[in-house]
Amino acid sequence: MTIFDVLTLVFGVALFLFGMNLMGETLKKSAGRKLKIILGKLTASPVKGFLLGLVVTCIIQSSSATTVMVVGFVNSGTMALMQALTVIMGANVGTCITSWITALSGIEGGGAGWVGELMKWFKPSTFTPIIALIGLLFYMGGKNDKKKNTGLILLGFSVLMIGMETMSDAVKVMGENETFRNILISFENPILGLLAGLVLTAVVQSSSASIGILQSFTVTGAITFGSAIPIIMGFNIGTCVTALISSIGTNRDAKRASVFHLIFNVFGAFICMVAFYVLKYAVQLPLFEGNINMWGIAIVHTVTKLGMALLMFPIYRQLGKLAIVLVKDKKVSDKFSMLDERLISVPAVAIERSNEAVSNMAHIAQTSVIEACKLLDAYDVKLAEKIKEYEDVTDEYEDKLGTYLVRLSDVSILEGENQEINKLLHTIGDLERISDHALNLAESAEELNDKEIEFSEQAKKEIAVLVNAVTEIMDLAIEGFCNNDFEKAYRVEPLEQVIDDLRDDIKKGHVLRLQAKECSIEHGFVLADILNNLERIADHCSNIAGCFIEMSKNNALDMHHYQKEYRDESQKYERIFNEYKEKYDLTH
Repeated sequence: MTIFDVLTLVFGVALFLFGMNLMGETLKKSAGRKLKIILGKLTASPVKGFLLGLVVTCIIQSSSATTVMVVGFVNSGTMALMQALTVIMGANVGTCITSWITALSGIEGGGAGWVGELMKWFKPSTFTPIIALIGLLFYMGGKNDKKKNTGLILLGFSVLMIGMETMSDAVKVMGENETFRNILISFENPILGLLAGLVLTAVVQSSSASIGILQSFTVTGAITFGSAIPIIMGFNIGTCVTALISSIGTNRDAKRASVFHLIFNVFGAFICMVAFYVLKYAVQLPLFEGNINMWGIAIVHTVTKLGMALLMFPIYRQLGKLAIVLVKDKKVSDKFSMLDERLISVPAVAIERSNEAVSNMAHIAQTSVIEACKLLDAYDVKLAEKIKEYEDVTDEYEDKLGTYLVRLSDVSILEGENQEINKLLHTIGDLERISDHALNLAESAEELNDKEIEFSEQAKKEIAVLVNAVTEIMDLAIEGFCNNDFEKAYRVEPLEQVIDDLRDDIKKGHVLRLQAKECSIEHGFVLADILNNLERIADHCSNIAGCFIEMSKNNALDMHHYQKEYRDESQKYERIFNEYKEKYDLTH
């Protein structure tokens, strides 16, 4: 064994891990939108939850990644704790698929006749270059995300298989060294084997990768069934490290989900080890003393995972309650828990949760305007303080959401998802400004109260009409955005024009009253502030609705084009405008 052999092994491991990561991340990204739909239909059915975890893990090739996502779902409120438990169990079984894929490198060619020729085509050295070429053509020539992602998946698979073969070739040479063989044989000690598997998986952060590395070591002939089982059990426990680390800083239920993952694998490993040694020493099956190959590792891995799931599925609720006992309850309120960093790895789900956060922000901004308008009739110090709190909250929402969405946009995502992020970024800016204008209205109300200024009855009536129109335009814009209601969104722009006209008419009315000496210039300054803030709120509602409509139709946002086209060429616009013109007529 030379230093070159060691370097070759390290290079093979690096290729293998890179290929696995590239394939898994691209699969996860491609499946993101479907994953969102699946989660949306998830019920409390334990079987459906189990199957969901199994399928998702088969797709993204990593139970660690699935479990980390589940911790994020629980933390953000997307998934209840008891639903998460069965998904985690399914993920533990789903990870077996990778061991069957990597076992392909163990196929031997040769043999006489057509069987030998057929087996040659199943050898990775035969099909990997073909898959790599197809992947490269898809990636280089693809004009859309779907083709490029397909290319990356095929390239990732090819690199994984090349890494697997490189590892196997290096280990085969190293296996001729007596010292190296003795190290492998020492893993017959179940404690050493379990610890070795645990440490390896904790380091590489993937039990699937660890299984692939173990499979490559079987070519030495020094790995037996007896030594493989404790190592595989160590892999099962080591994979919990990733989820435990990811649960730091989460809410209690998210921590409980990661602790359940640990309990499940520790109990499962204990039961499998006891069963194995009972069979080994009581029954003395010769199978346990024989050498194991790549396919044998895949079989043992699958059988133990299925056995663990079957044994513990009936008692998963009790194990969940144990996790609840271990992680003490502590009520923590976090309005931004839905913006979980772990969800960024699944952009479609992260965007869905961001949409919910923006909806919450929208309703806070809407409430602040409604409350501020009440102050114009009767000033209340406590209510004014509440509006300032609303403004602080919307500022915090803008900061948290803006940071989260920018981070999300840095992830390699689909064009449609990028478009959705841009829409949300535009919207939170308008919502924050609406809240600012609500605070301005509260300050105008305070000025009226402090200076004991009172508008004329006609001015009060006109302001009330404008307030009603602004209240309606907020309802239309926010409900249109939150509920994807295009019909309501299309009503915003005509009403915004009516509000502009109302503002101008009220200003003209004030000039006439000023000339008739029914009010003073001081009245006019405060009135102008109120009118301008109400009109600006309507403008931001127009921006929200227009952004929602325009970006649903086009990739680019061109508000001026949308507004001009809608106003100049739409009979629908004219009809709705006349409807609101009559509804909010100041002469009524």
